[in-house]
Amino acid sequence: MARVRLLVVGLFVFALAACGATLPVTAPPGAATVPRSSAFVPLPANATTARATTGSAVTGGMSTAGEPIPIGVSVAQTSTAAAFGQDEANGTRVAERFYNERGGVNGRPIRLVFEDTGGDEMGAINAFQTQATRNRVVGIVGPTLSQQGFAAYPLMVAAKVPVLGPSTTAKGIPQIGEYVSRTSAPVTVVAPNSLRYAVAQNPNLKRVAVLYAQNDAYSVSETAVFQEAVQAQGLELVTVQKFQNTDTDFTSQITATLAAKPDAVIVSAFAADGGNLVRQLRELGYRGLVIGGSGLNTPNILPVCRAQCDGILLAQAYSPALDTETNAAFKRLYVEMYGTDKPPQFAVQAFVAVQIFVEALRAVDAKTPLRTLSLEQTRVALNTQAHAGSYTTPLGDISFDAERDIVQKTFYVAQIKMNPDGITGEFRFLT
Repeated sequence: MARVRLLVVGLFVFALAACGATLPVTAPPGAATVPRSSAFVPLPANATTARATTGSAVTGGMSTAGEPIPIGVSVAQTSTAAAFGQDEANGTRVAERFYNERGGVNGRPIRLVFEDTGGDEMGAINAFQTQATRNRVVGIVGPTLSQQGFAAYPLMVAAKVPVLGPSTTAKGIPQIGEYVSRTSAPVTVVAPNSLRYAVAQNPNLKRVAVLYAQNDAYSVSETAVFQEAVQAQGLELVTVQKFQNTDTDFTSQITATLAAKPDAVIVSAFAADGGNLVRQLRELGYRGLVIGGSGLNTPNILPVCRAQCDGILLAQAYSPALDTETNAAFKRLYVEMYGTDKPPQFAVQAFVAVQIFVEALRAVDAKTPLRTLSLEQTRVALNTQAHAGSYTTPLGDISFDAERDIVQKTFYVAQIKMNPDGITGEFRFLT
């Protein structure tokens, strides 16, 4: 019912906006169909470069050949969700520089336009409408949270604006409409991997407790997958504990969990609430295995649970050790910009979202020059091409299925290992 309510609210806001003529008209018929996109190609030594300029958003269509092409980035830069959104913003900035140094879209630079979604649904709705109308972007990367996607995406479907979610992993996201896709593998694919690994490494693991944030779409979706995986592995689900993602005191949930004497505890939450929960769980005496959902899959969790982060097991959609020219080229620039050769997963997925838009735009432009298309026509053609293409990315080779969900072949499992200082640490890959 929560999801239905969000969709109704989103459509109501769209109706109000349409009455005030604040949303773009739908695209005219006849948008070009285009071929499949090319792969991500590292910069040749003798390549010329083109850098994006800064300034106000594009106010016309796509007719000015030398003007930067605006791509929207609407992720959480404030609120507790900023732990993920900041990673995502970093990843898109790497992509902007990377592709502009490689000629942008056939010699025309791209320019990222940022709008903060905050951590709630209305923040996402406002940010996405601003991108579609005032900023007049060709497509949008975002938002950070699945719950925000359920609210904002129906508006973009109605307005025919392509969107790529870098971390919207809940069930049902691509099914919102034909202009919605994601570069984040769904929880149904990723979440069970860490539990399967844990069982394989510890055959004596029998009793499992599950804790999740009941007021968030991602957490609700992921915990259902985890609970199904527990049963599929023949394990005993000894307790299920709920909390709010705004909670800071988890004493009652932890007390009930400890009383159930689990061998493993699975947590579906964000970095802030999930990190605090893990810290309190350890401080109250739990010594067993902790398995985290994708919401804990960011280095930004380390300052929250600090030394108590040690040992958290996490499924991963990206490995810095992936031995491909594509990943090596991406990491070199990431090191230069952010000082680490181990980019967090959400940064990589956001990079890939920009990559898909750029490579699809190149293919559209090669078929029908963008300068001859209106903004509305460009959006339609970009959406068609983005979903038809296959891409060689830092995540590996990816494509999209018939429902526009990401098709990714390889996944990993990592474990947090804290350093003796109890402050710094790293994700050590086990597979």
